[in-house]
Amino acid sequence: MSSHGKWSWLHSPITGGILLIIAATTALFWANLAPTLYHHAWHDSLFTVSSGFSATIYSINLHQIVNEFLMAIFFFFIGLEMKRELLDDDLSSFKKAALPLFSALGGVVFPASIYYFFNMGTDTVNGWGIPMATDIAFALGVLAMVGSRVPLSLKVFLSALAIGDDLMAVLVIAIFYTEQIFVNELLVGFFGLIILAVANKMGVRNRLVYYSIGLIIVWISFLASGVHATIAGVAVAFTIPSRREISMGNYLVRTRELLGGLEKERHSKTDVLTKHAIASLREIKVLSYQASNPLQLKEEALHPISALFIVPLFALGNAGVIVDNSMLEQLTNPIVLGIAAGLIIGKPLGIFLFAKFLTIMKLGQLPEGVTWTHIIGAGFLAGMGFTMSLFITDLAFSNPEQQIIAKVAVLLASIISGILGYVILISVPSIKKDNKLHI
Repeated sequence: MSSHGKWSWLHSPITGGILLIIAATTALFWANLAPTLYHHAWHDSLFTVSSGFSATIYSINLHQIVNEFLMAIFFFFIGLEMKRELLDDDLSSFKKAALPLFSALGGVVFPASIYYFFNMGTDTVNGWGIPMATDIAFALGVLAMVGSRVPLSLKVFLSALAIGDDLMAVLVIAIFYTEQIFVNELLVGFFGLIILAVANKMGVRNRLVYYSIGLIIVWISFLASGVHATIAGVAVAFTIPSRREISMGNYLVRTRELLGGLEKERHSKTDVLTKHAIASLREIKVLSYQASNPLQLKEEALHPISALFIVPLFALGNAGVIVDNSMLEQLTNPIVLGIAAGLIIGKPLGIFLFAKFLTIMKLGQLPEGVTWTHIIGAGFLAGMGFTMSLFITDLAFSNPEQQIIAKVAVLLASIISGILGYVILISVPSIKKDNKLHI
Protein backbone atom coordinates (compact mmCIF):
# COMPACT_ATOMS: atom_id res chain seq x y z
CA MET A 1 0.00 0.00 0.00
CA SER A 2 1.26 3.49 -0.84
CA SER A 3 2.06 6.19 1.64
CA HIS A 4 -1.38 7.62 1.04
CA GLY A 5 -3.01 4.35 2.12
CA LYS A 6 -6.65 3.90 1.23
CA TRP A 7 -6.77 7.44 -0.17
CA SER A 8 -4.03 6.80 -2.72
CA TRP A 9 -6.59 7.00 -5.55
CA LEU A 10 -6.94 10.72 -4.83
CA HIS A 11 -3.34 11.22 -5.96
CA SER A 12 -3.46 8.80 -8.90
CA PRO A 13 -2.97 10.41 -12.33
CA ILE A 14 -5.50 7.93 -13.70
CA THR A 15 -8.21 9.37 -11.42
CA GLY A 16 -7.47 12.91 -12.55
CA GLY A 17 -7.37 11.82 -16.19
CA ILE A 18 -10.70 9.99 -15.94
CA LEU A 19 -12.41 12.98 -14.31
CA LEU A 20 -10.95 15.24 -16.98
CA ILE A 21 -12.37 13.00 -19.73
CA ILE A 22 -15.78 12.90 -18.02
CA ALA A 23 -15.82 16.70 -17.61
CA ALA A 24 -14.79 17.37 -21.22
CA THR A 25 -17.33 14.86 -22.57
CA THR A 26 -20.08 16.35 -20.39
CA ALA A 27 -19.21 19.84 -21.64
CA LEU A 28 -19.43 18.71 -25.28
CA PHE A 29 -22.83 17.05 -24.79
CA TRP A 30 -24.14 19.97 -22.72
CA ALA A 31 -23.03 22.60 -25.25
CA ASN A 32 -24.49 20.69 -28.20
CA LEU A 33 -27.76 19.56 -26.60
CA ALA A 34 -28.51 22.79 -24.71
CA PRO A 35 -26.23 25.53 -26.07
CA THR A 36 -28.25 28.44 -24.65
CA LEU A 37 -28.30 26.93 -21.17
CA TYR A 38 -24.56 26.20 -21.35
CA HIS A 39 -23.76 29.77 -22.40
CA HIS A 40 -25.97 31.36 -19.73
CA ALA A 41 -24.63 29.09 -16.99
CA TRP A 42 -21.04 30.09 -17.63
CA HIS A 43 -21.18 33.60 -19.11
CA ASP A 44 -24.10 35.45 -17.50
CA SER A 45 -22.86 38.08 -15.05
CA LEU A 46 -23.08 37.14 -11.36
CA PHE A 47 -21.93 40.48 -9.89
CA THR A 48 -19.71 43.52 -10.60
CA VAL A 49 -16.69 44.76 -8.70
CA SER A 50 -14.37 47.81 -8.92
CA SER A 51 -10.59 47.53 -8.61
CA GLY A 52 -10.41 50.73 -6.55
CA PHE A 53 -7.45 52.13 -8.47
CA SER A 54 -8.00 53.10 -12.10
CA ALA A 55 -11.80 53.21 -11.89
CA THR A 56 -11.75 49.78 -13.53
CA ILE A 57 -15.03 47.91 -13.13
CA TYR A 58 -15.29 44.18 -13.70
CA SER A 59 -18.36 42.11 -14.44
CA ILE A 60 -17.79 38.66 -12.96
CA ASN A 61 -19.34 35.45 -14.27
CA LEU A 62 -18.79 31.77 -13.45
CA HIS A 63 -16.42 31.33 -16.41
CA GLN A 64 -14.20 34.12 -15.10
CA ILE A 65 -14.29 32.77 -11.54
CA VAL A 66 -12.98 29.45 -12.82
CA ASN A 67 -10.46 30.86 -15.31
CA GLU A 68 -9.12 33.73 -13.23
CA PHE A 69 -9.54 32.63 -9.61
CA LEU A 70 -9.60 28.82 -9.49
CA MET A 71 -6.97 28.58 -12.22
CA ALA A 72 -4.80 30.94 -10.16
CA ILE A 73 -4.96 28.29 -7.42
CA PHE A 74 -4.08 25.66 -10.02
CA PHE A 75 -1.07 27.74 -11.11
CA PHE A 76 -0.18 28.18 -7.43
CA PHE A 77 -0.03 24.38 -7.23
CA ILE A 78 2.07 24.30 -10.43
CA GLY A 79 4.39 26.88 -8.87
CA LEU A 80 4.81 24.72 -5.75
CA GLU A 81 5.73 21.76 -7.98
CA MET A 82 8.22 23.90 -9.90
CA LYS A 83 9.92 25.18 -6.74
CA ARG A 84 10.18 21.69 -5.23
CA GLU A 85 11.64 20.27 -8.44
CA LEU A 86 14.15 23.12 -8.68
CA LEU A 87 15.20 22.78 -5.03
CA ASP A 88 15.54 19.10 -4.41
CA ASP A 89 14.27 16.75 -7.08
CA ASP A 90 14.48 16.03 -10.78
CA LEU A 91 15.53 19.59 -11.73
CA SER A 92 17.81 20.25 -8.74
CA SER A 93 21.08 20.04 -10.69
CA PHE A 94 22.22 20.77 -14.23
CA LYS A 95 22.83 17.10 -14.92
CA LYS A 96 19.31 16.15 -13.85
CA ALA A 97 17.57 19.13 -15.40
CA ALA A 98 19.40 19.38 -18.73
CA LEU A 99 17.63 16.63 -20.70
CA PRO A 100 13.98 17.23 -19.68
CA LEU A 101 14.27 21.04 -19.77
CA PHE A 102 16.07 21.12 -23.11
CA SER A 103 13.58 18.59 -24.48
CA ALA A 104 10.74 20.77 -23.19
CA LEU A 105 12.27 23.70 -25.07
CA GLY A 106 12.13 21.64 -28.27
CA GLY A 107 8.54 20.76 -27.44
CA VAL A 108 7.75 24.47 -27.28
CA VAL A 109 9.78 25.84 -30.20
CA PHE A 110 8.69 23.30 -32.82
CA PRO A 111 4.90 23.47 -32.22
CA ALA A 112 4.96 27.28 -32.03
CA SER A 113 7.01 27.46 -35.25
CA ILE A 114 4.69 25.04 -37.07
CA TYR A 115 1.64 27.05 -36.01
CA TYR A 116 3.33 30.27 -37.12
CA PHE A 117 4.14 28.69 -40.50
CA PHE A 118 0.45 27.94 -41.17
CA ASN A 119 -0.84 31.28 -39.86
CA MET A 120 1.84 33.90 -40.64
CA GLY A 121 0.47 37.04 -42.19
CA THR A 122 -3.05 36.42 -40.85
CA ASP A 123 -5.00 37.72 -37.85
CA THR A 124 -4.82 34.25 -36.29
CA VAL A 125 -1.03 34.23 -35.87
CA ASN A 126 -1.43 35.23 -32.21
CA GLY A 127 -2.46 31.65 -31.42
CA TRP A 128 1.12 30.36 -31.71
CA GLY A 129 1.22 29.68 -27.96
CA ILE A 130 -1.73 27.24 -28.05
CA PRO A 131 0.13 24.08 -29.23
CA MET A 132 3.05 24.66 -26.83
CA ALA A 133 1.39 23.19 -23.76
CA THR A 134 1.33 19.75 -22.14
CA ASP A 135 -1.54 18.52 -19.99
CA ILE A 136 0.30 16.64 -17.27
CA ALA A 137 -2.89 15.02 -15.90
CA PHE A 138 -3.70 13.43 -19.25
CA ALA A 139 -0.07 12.58 -20.08
CA LEU A 140 0.68 10.86 -16.77
CA GLY A 141 -2.76 9.24 -16.79
CA VAL A 142 -2.09 7.53 -20.11
CA LEU A 143 1.44 6.64 -18.99
CA ALA A 144 -0.01 5.02 -15.86
CA MET A 145 -2.33 2.95 -18.09
CA VAL A 146 0.75 1.55 -19.86
CA GLY A 147 1.87 0.27 -16.46
CA SER A 148 5.16 -1.51 -15.81
CA ARG A 149 5.91 -1.91 -19.51
CA VAL A 150 7.77 1.40 -19.19
CA PRO A 151 10.44 2.22 -16.59
CA LEU A 152 9.64 4.51 -13.66
CA SER A 153 12.40 6.83 -14.89
CA LEU A 154 10.23 7.66 -17.95
CA LYS A 155 7.51 9.00 -15.63
CA VAL A 156 10.16 11.09 -13.89
CA PHE A 157 11.38 12.39 -17.28
CA LEU A 158 7.85 13.21 -18.48
CA SER A 159 6.98 14.93 -15.18
CA ALA A 160 10.14 17.05 -15.29
CA LEU A 161 9.51 17.84 -18.97
CA ALA A 162 5.96 18.96 -18.15
CA ILE A 163 7.27 21.19 -15.34
CA GLY A 164 9.67 22.84 -17.80
CA ASP A 165 6.82 23.11 -20.28
CA ASP A 166 4.61 24.81 -17.69
CA LEU A 167 7.40 27.21 -16.73
CA MET A 168 7.76 28.31 -20.35
CA ALA A 169 3.99 28.57 -20.76
CA VAL A 170 3.81 30.85 -17.71
CA LEU A 171 6.52 33.10 -19.16
CA VAL A 172 4.75 33.19 -22.54
CA ILE A 173 1.43 34.14 -20.90
CA ALA A 174 3.11 36.87 -18.84
CA ILE A 175 5.13 38.35 -21.72
CA PHE A 176 3.09 37.80 -24.88
CA TYR A 177 -0.53 37.51 -23.76
CA THR A 178 -0.72 40.64 -21.64
CA GLU A 179 -2.23 43.43 -23.76
CA GLN A 180 -2.31 46.39 -21.37
CA ILE A 181 -0.60 46.89 -18.03
CA PHE A 182 -1.80 49.24 -15.29
CA VAL A 183 1.42 50.12 -13.48
CA ASN A 184 -0.08 51.20 -10.13
CA GLU A 185 -1.88 47.90 -9.62
CA LEU A 186 1.16 45.90 -10.72
CA LEU A 187 3.41 47.75 -8.26
CA VAL A 188 0.99 46.95 -5.43
CA GLY A 189 1.12 43.28 -6.48
CA PHE A 190 4.92 43.31 -6.42
CA PHE A 191 4.83 45.01 -3.01
CA GLY A 192 2.71 42.08 -1.75
CA LEU A 193 5.26 39.62 -3.13
CA ILE A 194 8.07 41.50 -1.38
CA ILE A 195 6.18 41.25 1.94
CA LEU A 196 5.80 37.48 1.44
CA ALA A 197 9.47 37.08 0.49
CA VAL A 198 10.53 38.97 3.64
CA ALA A 199 8.16 36.88 5.76
CA ASN A 200 9.75 33.72 4.31
CA LYS A 201 13.23 35.06 5.07
CA MET A 202 12.19 35.84 8.66
CA GLY A 203 10.95 32.29 9.15
CA VAL A 204 7.21 33.00 9.19
CA ARG A 205 5.40 29.71 8.55
CA ASN A 206 1.77 30.65 9.26
CA ARG A 207 -0.19 29.70 6.15
CA LEU A 208 -2.79 32.43 6.77
CA VAL A 209 -0.12 35.11 6.23
CA TYR A 210 0.74 33.75 2.77
CA TYR A 211 -2.83 32.98 1.74
CA SER A 212 -4.32 36.29 2.88
CA ILE A 213 -1.61 38.53 1.41
CA GLY A 214 -1.41 36.34 -1.69
CA LEU A 215 -5.15 36.66 -2.30
CA ILE A 216 -6.03 40.15 -1.03
CA ILE A 217 -2.96 42.01 -2.29
CA VAL A 218 -1.13 39.98 -4.95
CA TRP A 219 -3.94 38.19 -6.81
CA ILE A 220 -6.38 41.13 -6.87
CA SER A 221 -3.62 43.56 -7.90
CA PHE A 222 -2.38 41.31 -10.72
CA LEU A 223 -5.97 40.82 -11.90
CA ALA A 224 -6.49 44.59 -12.00
CA SER A 225 -3.09 45.27 -13.59
CA GLY A 226 -3.80 43.43 -16.84
CA VAL A 227 -1.16 40.75 -16.19
CA HIS A 228 -3.14 37.51 -16.03
CA ALA A 229 -4.01 36.61 -12.44
CA THR A 230 -2.69 33.07 -12.83
CA ILE A 231 0.84 34.52 -12.89
CA ALA A 232 0.18 35.70 -9.34
CA GLY A 233 -0.43 32.07 -8.35
CA VAL A 234 3.01 31.00 -9.55
CA ALA A 235 4.71 34.06 -8.04
CA VAL A 236 3.14 33.51 -4.60
CA ALA A 237 4.10 29.81 -4.72
CA PHE A 238 7.78 30.77 -4.98
CA THR A 239 7.53 32.74 -1.71
CA ILE A 240 6.26 29.72 0.26
CA PRO A 241 8.83 28.50 2.84
CA SER A 242 10.66 25.33 1.88
CA ARG A 243 12.92 24.93 4.92
CA ARG A 244 12.27 22.69 7.93
CA GLU A 245 12.48 24.26 11.40
CA ILE A 246 14.18 21.25 12.99
CA SER A 247 16.29 18.47 11.54
CA MET A 248 14.94 14.95 11.18
CA GLY A 249 17.55 13.74 13.66
CA ASN A 250 16.40 16.14 16.39
CA TYR A 251 12.78 15.29 15.60
CA LEU A 252 13.39 11.56 16.04
CA VAL A 253 15.27 12.04 19.32
CA ARG A 254 12.58 14.23 20.88
CA THR A 255 9.61 12.15 19.67
CA ARG A 256 11.26 8.96 20.97
CA GLU A 257 11.53 10.62 24.39
CA LEU A 258 7.87 11.64 24.29
CA LEU A 259 6.72 8.21 23.07
CA GLY A 260 8.81 6.59 25.78
CA GLY A 261 7.03 8.71 28.39
CA LEU A 262 3.66 7.69 26.96
CA GLU A 263 4.59 4.00 27.10
CA LYS A 264 5.45 4.27 30.82
CA GLU A 265 2.06 5.73 31.67
CA ARG A 266 -0.71 3.47 32.87
CA HIS A 267 -3.50 4.10 30.38
CA SER A 268 -7.05 3.31 31.38
CA LYS A 269 -9.42 1.49 29.05
CA THR A 270 -11.52 4.62 28.57
CA ASP A 271 -10.84 7.29 25.94
CA VAL A 272 -9.91 9.86 28.61
CA LEU A 273 -6.20 10.71 28.59
CA THR A 274 -4.00 12.18 31.28
CA LYS A 275 -2.89 15.81 31.04
CA HIS A 276 0.66 14.59 30.45
CA ALA A 277 -0.44 12.37 27.56
CA ILE A 278 -2.37 15.22 25.96
CA ALA A 279 0.62 17.55 26.32
CA SER A 280 2.94 14.91 24.81
CA LEU A 281 0.65 14.29 21.85
CA ARG A 282 0.30 18.03 21.27
CA GLU A 283 4.09 18.46 21.32
CA ILE A 284 4.52 15.55 18.88
CA LYS A 285 2.05 17.26 16.54
CA VAL A 286 3.99 20.55 16.74
CA LEU A 287 7.30 18.76 16.23
CA SER A 288 5.91 16.89 13.23
CA TYR A 289 4.96 20.18 11.58
CA GLN A 290 8.33 21.73 12.41
CA ALA A 291 10.15 18.74 10.88
CA SER A 292 8.12 18.92 7.69
CA ASN A 293 8.53 21.10 4.61
CA PRO A 294 5.67 23.68 4.40
CA LEU A 295 5.94 23.79 0.62
CA GLN A 296 5.51 20.02 0.30
CA LEU A 297 2.61 20.00 2.77
CA LYS A 298 0.75 22.60 0.71
CA GLU A 299 1.52 20.80 -2.54
CA GLU A 300 0.25 17.53 -1.05
CA ALA A 301 -2.96 19.20 0.17
CA LEU A 302 -3.64 21.00 -3.11
CA HIS A 303 -3.01 18.04 -5.41
CA PRO A 304 -6.45 16.42 -5.06
CA ILE A 305 -8.18 19.82 -5.06
CA SER A 306 -6.41 20.74 -8.28
CA ALA A 307 -6.69 17.40 -10.08
CA LEU A 308 -10.15 16.35 -8.92
CA PHE A 309 -11.97 19.69 -8.75
CA ILE A 310 -10.33 22.70 -10.41
CA VAL A 311 -9.06 21.10 -13.64
CA PRO A 312 -12.27 19.10 -14.34
CA LEU A 313 -14.36 22.23 -13.60
CA PHE A 314 -12.16 24.20 -15.99
CA ALA A 315 -12.73 21.54 -18.65
CA LEU A 316 -16.48 21.67 -18.04
CA GLY A 317 -16.50 25.42 -18.62
CA ASN A 318 -14.09 25.55 -21.56
CA ALA A 319 -14.49 22.35 -23.60
CA GLY A 320 -18.13 23.01 -24.47
CA VAL A 321 -17.86 23.72 -28.19
CA ILE A 322 -20.71 23.20 -30.63
CA VAL A 323 -19.74 20.59 -33.21
CA ASP A 324 -21.78 20.55 -36.43
CA ASN A 325 -21.36 19.96 -40.14
CA SER A 326 -19.68 23.33 -40.57
CA MET A 327 -16.80 22.05 -38.42
CA LEU A 328 -15.82 19.60 -41.16
CA GLU A 329 -15.26 22.57 -43.44
CA GLN A 330 -12.83 24.01 -40.89
CA LEU A 331 -10.44 21.06 -41.00
CA THR A 332 -8.26 22.95 -43.50
CA ASN A 333 -8.47 26.17 -41.50
CA PRO A 334 -4.95 27.49 -40.71
CA ILE A 335 -5.83 27.50 -36.98
CA VAL A 336 -6.73 23.80 -37.09
CA LEU A 337 -3.71 22.88 -39.21
CA GLY A 338 -1.34 24.86 -36.98
CA ILE A 339 -2.63 23.45 -33.70
CA ALA A 340 -3.03 19.85 -34.93
CA ALA A 341 0.35 19.72 -36.65
CA GLY A 342 1.97 21.52 -33.72
CA LEU A 343 0.69 19.10 -31.09
CA ILE A 344 0.73 15.85 -33.08
CA ILE A 345 3.96 16.39 -35.03
CA GLY A 346 5.78 19.34 -33.50
CA LYS A 347 5.70 18.14 -29.89
CA PRO A 348 7.24 14.66 -30.32
CA LEU A 349 9.61 15.85 -33.06
CA GLY A 350 10.90 18.81 -31.04
CA ILE A 351 11.31 16.75 -27.87
CA PHE A 352 13.09 13.93 -29.70
CA LEU A 353 15.46 16.14 -31.73
CA PHE A 354 16.43 18.37 -28.82
CA ALA A 355 17.00 15.34 -26.56
CA LYS A 356 19.05 13.66 -29.29
CA PHE A 357 21.15 16.78 -29.81
CA LEU A 358 21.89 17.07 -26.09
CA THR A 359 23.01 13.44 -25.84
CA ILE A 360 25.18 13.77 -28.98
CA MET A 361 26.84 16.81 -27.41
CA LYS A 362 27.31 14.72 -24.22
CA LEU A 363 25.54 17.37 -22.14
CA GLY A 364 22.88 14.92 -21.02
CA GLN A 365 21.99 11.26 -21.14
CA LEU A 366 18.83 9.16 -21.23
CA PRO A 367 17.50 8.05 -17.83
CA GLU A 368 18.24 4.46 -16.87
CA GLY A 369 16.03 1.98 -18.73
CA VAL A 370 14.66 4.63 -21.12
CA THR A 371 15.07 4.07 -24.88
CA TRP A 372 14.57 6.44 -27.78
CA THR A 373 11.27 4.73 -28.52
CA HIS A 374 10.18 5.66 -25.00
CA ILE A 375 11.17 9.29 -25.68
CA ILE A 376 9.11 9.34 -28.88
CA GLY A 377 6.12 7.83 -27.09
CA ALA A 378 6.43 10.35 -24.25
CA GLY A 379 6.72 13.09 -26.87
CA PHE A 380 3.32 12.13 -28.26
CA LEU A 381 1.84 12.11 -24.75
CA ALA A 382 3.24 15.62 -24.31
CA GLY A 383 1.16 16.52 -27.36
CA MET A 384 -1.94 16.22 -25.20
CA GLY A 385 -2.19 19.95 -24.61
CA PHE A 386 -5.78 20.02 -23.36
CA THR A 387 -6.00 22.16 -20.18
CA MET A 388 -3.23 24.69 -20.81
CA SER A 389 -3.96 24.85 -24.55
CA LEU A 390 -7.63 25.65 -23.91
CA PHE A 391 -6.53 28.23 -21.36
CA ILE A 392 -4.17 29.98 -23.80
CA THR A 393 -6.87 29.84 -26.52
CA ASP A 394 -9.05 32.27 -24.54
CA LEU A 395 -6.06 34.59 -24.12
CA ALA A 396 -4.97 34.41 -27.76
CA PHE A 397 -8.35 34.97 -29.46
CA SER A 398 -11.14 37.40 -28.64
CA ASN A 399 -13.22 36.22 -31.61
CA PRO A 400 -15.66 33.50 -30.33
CA GLU A 401 -15.62 31.69 -33.68
CA GLN A 402 -11.83 31.46 -33.65
CA GLN A 403 -11.94 30.23 -30.04
CA ILE A 404 -14.36 27.43 -30.99
CA ILE A 405 -12.26 26.36 -34.00
CA ALA A 406 -9.10 26.33 -31.87
CA LYS A 407 -10.74 24.37 -29.05
CA VAL A 408 -12.03 21.71 -31.46
CA ALA A 409 -8.50 21.41 -32.88
CA VAL A 410 -7.04 21.07 -29.37
CA LEU A 411 -9.53 18.34 -28.46
CA LEU A 412 -8.93 16.32 -31.63
CA ALA A 413 -5.15 16.73 -31.55
CA SER A 414 -4.95 15.79 -27.85
CA ILE A 415 -6.97 12.61 -28.45
CA ILE A 416 -4.86 11.59 -31.47
CA SER A 417 -1.59 12.36 -29.65
CA GLY A 418 -2.67 10.33 -26.62
CA ILE A 419 -3.65 7.32 -28.72
CA LEU A 420 -0.39 7.40 -30.70
CA GLY A 421 1.69 7.75 -27.52
CA TYR A 422 -0.12 4.85 -25.87
CA VAL A 423 0.27 2.58 -28.92
CA ILE A 424 3.99 3.36 -29.21
CA LEU A 425 4.70 2.80 -25.50
CA ILE A 426 2.61 -0.37 -25.25
CA SER A 427 4.52 -1.81 -28.22
CA VAL A 428 7.88 -1.48 -26.44
CA PRO A 429 9.03 -4.88 -25.05
CA SER A 430 8.22 -5.27 -21.36
CA ILE A 431 10.89 -4.56 -18.77
CA LYS A 432 12.78 -7.66 -17.62
CA LYS A 433 13.84 -7.60 -14.01
CA ASP A 434 15.23 -10.41 -11.91
CA ASN A 435 14.56 -12.75 -14.86
CA LYS A 436 10.82 -12.14 -14.49
CA LEU A 437 8.64 -10.51 -17.08
CA HIS A 438 6.55 -7.64 -15.75
CA ILE A 439 3.43 -6.83 -17.74
